[in-house]
Amino acid sequence: MTATATIEAVWRIEQPKLTARLARYLRDVGLAEEIAGDAFLLALERWPRDGIPRNPAAWLTEVARNRALDRLRRTTMIDGKHRELAIDLAELEREVPDIEAALDEDIDDDLLRLIFTACHPVLPAEQRAALALRLLGGLSTPEIARAFLVPEATAAQRIVRAKRTLRDTGIPFETPRGEERRERLAAVLEVVYLTFNEGYVATAGPDWLRPDLCGEALRLGRSLAALMPDEPEVQGLVSLMEFNASRFAARTGKAGDPILLLDQDRSRWDWSLIRRGLDGLNRAMSLTSTPGAYLLQAMIAACHARAMTAADTDWVAISAYYQALALAAPSPIFEINRAVAVGMAFGPAQGLAIVEALQDEPRLKDSHLLPTVRGDLLEKLGRPAEARAAFRQAAQLTGNDRERALLLARAGAPSGIRS
Repeated sequence: MTATATIEAVWRIEQPKLTARLARYLRDVGLAEEIAGDAFLLALERWPRDGIPRNPAAWLTEVARNRALDRLRRTTMIDGKHRELAIDLAELEREVPDIEAALDEDIDDDLLRLIFTACHPVLPAEQRAALALRLLGGLSTPEIARAFLVPEATAAQRIVRAKRTLRDTGIPFETPRGEERRERLAAVLEVVYLTFNEGYVATAGPDWLRPDLCGEALRLGRSLAALMPDEPEVQGLVSLMEFNASRFAARTGKAGDPILLLDQDRSRWDWSLIRRGLDGLNRAMSLTSTPGAYLLQAMIAACHARAMTAADTDWVAISAYYQALALAAPSPIFEINRAVAVGMAFGPAQGLAIVEALQDEPRLKDSHLLPTVRGDLLEKLGRPAEARAAFRQAAQLTGNDRERALLLARAGAPSGIRS
């Protein structure tokens, strides 16, 4: 591995920890990220010339700490009223004697604070996602722009505005407690969930699947699960992502074309991920008697994971879980998925009845999902002309090139059982 590749690997691992530690002292997430970035740039300059340090994390921490000290000293000299910053300066100076011993001290608490700060509900959802991937995933602005298929300038604006909002509103760098923690945890989980979903089926662009984006979401989720092992919804979300990630190799053909769930070669599923998902699901279920939305979705995914063939799928159980999900977290998207499950369990006519009841749902007006499922159910009912029209409508609404091609193919010659 080259020095540059080693630096990048170390950066992905250490950047969140370094930023989290600095943010505790500086009380400014943007400034903490800036100083951590300065340490990384210095590593890029010196390590290829001088060699990789024995302890790269300690080297980066010392460089960043020294720059943070300089910044705090200047701040306290310019404004003598910053007594709290002076206290933080003294605390940071006390760490000077043994950087390596201090590396792991309170790092879990610092990371937890950073996660809750980056995903604060005061930020719009798109800003939370961009900032979380920047601070916790270590992604660059161009990578974030590619992840969400937006111009680099848009991604950069989201990150800058998020940092500015956190600074200007005085959001404390802390892990909330009680009811506020539950409220903030929902925002954190939403960021991870939406990021994974965007990678699982990209809303636009040439690729149906974005494994890199899913991988970042799964990494963030696992970190959060390690920091909060007693939260059933955290464990449930990680299990859900692991079940879905287990299908990656089977979800596309050699040319990148989509392969739908019931058509997949299940021998290509990653059974180590499925085992991890099942273990996490069992832990999550042991923590609560009232599963929430993420845990219920993990239970649905587990039904698919346990089925050795498509015919073995327990669609009755899946239908029941979707019914519970409709009560726990009402959503028209979940209702569409329930229609699929009901159609498989009890016949396409019953599934179609659910779909028809959603026709006037305003939140689905621009979504391709409703006409896609409607076309599938109409096809199974032997109404090919109506099915083709539905697939054509869905093709017009999707922004994903691969999905559009699949829908147009089904509009031209609908056949087979799909889900």
